[in-house]
Amino acid sequence: MNDQSTMLTQADYGGAVSAEQRNRVLRNTYWLLALSLLPTVLGAWVGVATGITRGLSGGVGLIVFLGGAFAFMYAIEKTKNSAAGVPVLLAFTFFMGLMLSRMIAMVLGFKNGSELIMTAFAGTAGVFFVMASLATVIKRDLSGMGKWLMVGALVLMVGAIVNVFVGSSAMMMVISVMAIGIFSAFMLYDLKRIIDGGETNYISATLALYLSIFNVFQSLLALLGLAGGSND
Repeated sequence: MNDQSTMLTQADYGGAVSAEQRNRVLRNTYWLLALSLLPTVLGAWVGVATGITRGLSGGVGLIVFLGGAFAFMYAIEKTKNSAAGVPVLLAFTFFMGLMLSRMIAMVLGFKNGSELIMTAFAGTAGVFFVMASLATVIKRDLSGMGKWLMVGALVLMVGAIVNVFVGSSAMMMVISVMAIGIFSAFMLYDLKRIIDGGETNYISATLALYLSIFNVFQSLLALLGLAGGSND
């Protein structure tokens, strides 16, 4: 789910990218990441208000989500060096918000639904703050984490696909806990790559961080809904 095609060690890219360029990429990434949350919220609101995603359950929902997500990611990769890159990324985040709306609508069905959503949002922000802080103080090269994290993400994807048809709450909780751990580590890995100069395209960097944030938030929301949802 992240662009892991180029794995360079700190020694390989440290001298090629200036500190000014690294700071510029990081700054632009943070700005675009913040901007990308607006279409996500809008997409989620549209989905909840219109109920357009209500029928996207089971295999149909899975096909629409995976097909749309991978099509957008392919388009982002192709346009990341052009003026179209940012609009395509923002369209993708709107789509992801739309896909998230079904879960949000379910959580809002609980009496404490709004509190659960805010808790998941605060938890995700906390995870990101911790990972961003760690990325600035860790000196060692973390490029070796990439392949292991990718394996973990693939295992999670397979597990999530299986559970779409199995519908096990226990399995969903296990997958959610694993997803929080794996995508939190992805945040650290991707932020460290930016800081060390391993990622010089802020659109690609934003996409990688956005996917991690989205998955952590979705997993926290699923856990809170399963464990703390109240109808009383």
